[in-house]
Amino acid sequence: MSSLVQRIARQALLTFRPPQWSSSSTAEEAGRLFQENQSLLHSLMSEVSAQDLRLTPRTAASSGRPSAFAPPVTYMHICETDHFSMGVFLLKSGAYIPLHDHPGMHGVLKVLYGKVRISCFDRLSEEPPGAPYTPPLSGLLRLSLLRSSGEYGPQSGPCVLSPEQDNLHQIQALDGPSAFMDILAPPYDPDHGRDCHYYTVLSEGQAAEPPGPQGPPGQQVWLQEVPQPADFWCGAEPYPGPPVFL
Repeated sequence: MSSLVQRIARQALLTFRPPQWSSSSTAEEAGRLFQENQSLLHSLMSEVSAQDLRLTPRTAASSGRPSAFAPPVTYMHICETDHFSMGVFLLKSGAYIPLHDHPGMHGVLKVLYGKVRISCFDRLSEEPPGAPYTPPLSGLLRLSLLRSSGEYGPQSGPCVLSPEQDNLHQIQALDGPSAFMDILAPPYDPDHGRDCHYYTVLSEGQAAEPPGPQGPPGQQVWLQEVPQPADFWCGAEPYPGPPVFL
């Protein structure tokens, strides 16, 4: 019998690989099929646990203290195709993945152990009435909406993002180390316009201190594109779980 990780990978491929349509197929039919497959993928991701990936939950003592020589975040690569990538991120206690975007990409994130706070933003295409002040700063600015900010644990459902909604997000480990399984579709690819950009939240012309951002959902904020923060980098570890074949 296939492992749950194998079934998730196959469902991700069905969900994000462009379907072969006849000339009589319609955009409505394509959209309906995508929604059905995405719902199945969401259900499978809701079931996955650290045990399914043969991960042993780490403690603050076992993960060690962040230092100048130890990455605050590590990544376990599971598989990648032209249509999606799948892996596991491990965050040390107090570590965070800075606010960043996923240009033109879908994503599904499921916490395996520990607890994280995920803050999600939407870009606003034009300045609506009641928009916040315009910062007198140079550089790339994006008016955005803080759509949600909440805590997720192993019992929580997946966090889902799309090219239009929740596409920018930040993830912070709370109360100890944490890990989450991550699917991105299609994968990052700078040659095709899918590079990762980092942002900071501006408040009256000043950048918010990490880990930011704070405020109620629905709040409009200015985001400024910034270089990758100096205190964030990602290491790599071998994936210990069942192999995936596609």
